[in-house]
Amino acid sequence: MKYKRIAKELYENNRRRFVDQLDPNSLAVFNSNDIVTTSADSTMPFVQHRDILHLSGVDQEESILIIFPDCQNKKHREILFLKETNEHIAVWEGEKLTKKAAFETSGIRTVYWLDQFPTVFKGLMSEAQNIYVNTNEHTRANTEGESREDRFISWCKKDYPGHTYKRSAPIMHRIRSVKHPLEIELMQHACNLTEKAFRRIMNFLKPGVWEYEIEAEIMHEFLRNRSRGFAYTPIIASGANACVLHYIENNQQCKDGDVILFDWAAEYANYASDMTRCLPVNGKFTTRQKAVYNAVLKVKNEATAMLTPGVMLADYHVEVGKLMESELLGLNLISETDIKNQDPSWPAYKKYFMHGTSHFIGLDTHDVGLWTEPIQANNVFTVEPGIYIPEENLGIRLEDDVVVQETGAPFNLMGNIPIEAEEIEELMNTSNVIQEA
Repeated sequence: MKYKRIAKELYENNRRRFVDQLDPNSLAVFNSNDIVTTSADSTMPFVQHRDILHLSGVDQEESILIIFPDCQNKKHREILFLKETNEHIAVWEGEKLTKKAAFETSGIRTVYWLDQFPTVFKGLMSEAQNIYVNTNEHTRANTEGESREDRFISWCKKDYPGHTYKRSAPIMHRIRSVKHPLEIELMQHACNLTEKAFRRIMNFLKPGVWEYEIEAEIMHEFLRNRSRGFAYTPIIASGANACVLHYIENNQQCKDGDVILFDWAAEYANYASDMTRCLPVNGKFTTRQKAVYNAVLKVKNEATAMLTPGVMLADYHVEVGKLMESELLGLNLISETDIKNQDPSWPAYKKYFMHGTSHFIGLDTHDVGLWTEPIQANNVFTVEPGIYIPEENLGIRLEDDVVVQETGAPFNLMGNIPIEAEEIEELMNTSNVIQEA
């Protein structure tokens, strides 16, 4: 890992919050992700399962976490099972966690090597009545591929059919959605790295550069600041490409007079940031481009103010739709007749703004959270309205990451990243003058 070690108090706190919601005499198991093969002897870079990471800080493959708060043996109330390390493994694969390092990372004192799992687990299951297993219940999850967690659940139900099986996912969605102050610090750091890269490409952008050249500049800035890289596949979409919501080819040349839409951001210590900005390729918006830009910015600012404790996300999205409807009327993109004749299930504004405004963000870019319960303080959301006009080769989306406060407006983790149209023009033109000189 490139990032600095995180205080183990974070993971100790997360486990306490998890335990508070377990039924009596229950054992919970969390597994690492697999290392995914590509072909021959090649693999994808390892990415840890967010739940075992959230509860232990262990960022290593072939790891298992057991939580059993009612176990008679106090040493077995929290256990980590790790891949055994030795000098040979260290030479070929790099350093792995020792038992001491695992404690310093997680705060868990009982650490066994992985080959001891079947024996220890059998003893624990003879005592436990319930077992919490960790299924992927994200609302947008792709569960076609079998995970290490899936294989464990199948094995466990086969070998231990008499236990009562329960779900960890509802608990994890609840506790992961309310961020600890240390988590907010890590997300702020990811946003700060995103700001560094954004200011870098403001100096780099000009007519004639290629989208992939911009991508390289961003990645350079991320890597030199201890980030693994992009928190998600970057979108660098100039001109008409900005009207493709998930354009990721990044292979076109940026043309004079176009606006380029950037939807990319840094990860840090597995925590995501998520930013969208739009820049005029030549450093100056046209009158029409600026009008659309300012309409999106107005919706973003007013939508942000709505994210307060007690609000339901479904109601919030309806209200944001009304804001966008007003702005599209002002831009002459829809008419009163369009609104009068609209299908309530797909309002007229959806022609130009067809996606949601906010999602949870944290260890995942589209993080887990409680969509059917009121917003809480220390939930962290994106705010990302957009207007897409294919006939004008223009797509504008603006996005920040905000932390819901107990009272008042949310705190904007991206408040230092330029967003006002006039500031963007001034910064771009100042940097261009410096470069030319």
